[in-house]
Amino acid sequence: MPAILLHLLAAALYLSLAAHFWRSRWRGPALNQPTIHLGAMERGWLLVAIIAHGLAVVGELFGDGQMHFGFAVAVSLMLWLALAFYWVESFYARMEGLQMIGLPLASVGVLLPLAFPSQHLLVNADSPLFRAHFLIAMLAYSLFTLAALHAMLMMAAERSLHRGRLPRIIANLPPLMTMEALLFRLIHIAFVLLTLTLLSGSFFSEALFGKPLSFNHKTVFALLSWLIFAGLLLGRHLRGWRGQLALRWTLAGFTALLLAYVGSRFVLEVLLGRGI
Repeated sequence: MPAILLHLLAAALYLSLAAHFWRSRWRGPALNQPTIHLGAMERGWLLVAIIAHGLAVVGELFGDGQMHFGFAVAVSLMLWLALAFYWVESFYARMEGLQMIGLPLASVGVLLPLAFPSQHLLVNADSPLFRAHFLIAMLAYSLFTLAALHAMLMMAAERSLHRGRLPRIIANLPPLMTMEALLFRLIHIAFVLLTLTLLSGSFFSEALFGKPLSFNHKTVFALLSWLIFAGLLLGRHLRGWRGQLALRWTLAGFTALLLAYVGSRFVLEVLLGRGI
């Protein structure tokens, strides 16, 4: 199948599934509606979309036998991994509500590389150290993406409860305590992966270039993100941080992490036109 068709197929599947969830889950009155979990057909539908998206990402990364990785591919890969994690996690935890944020975002993400093809060639892509570093970094990014989407849903739910309104999209969410426990489980795992990313990046730089990790803008924002999430987890364990405070720290850490690579590549590739 031509590469462009994979992108279009994945986007169409995501959007059609989002429309299905809107009609069957989120439209209409909030009360007196049973909670509906993902059915077998819906899981299969989403899995096909994830597979098509994955094949599209692989084609963008390794289409000519070399590894290209710009901001558009990074966004697409992060959203793909986040939805793959969501698909697996939904077997074990209630994650209703993420569909209406994640699916439209993924449909945009899978099309981004068509609008902004990457010319940025990654050197040393054959190095096992680099591959390990890259894989760990992308897993960390994707889990933090899922955590950020989860945090946005929680913020919307808390605000609706405080205002005394209960739209159906909020009524179908799990209890806030359950959502909070899931959020911190995601953050704990992602924080370990982010720590390994920084450590492996340092080892990778030392092995290939003979010098430790350079303190450029990417490193500074990655370290800032690490410090924010470290502070959040310490606050959670020592002072019981929760609610809006924890959610704001989560989104601040995710924003810093986005600026570490995606933001810098967007400035270079799109605003400055320096794709290489």
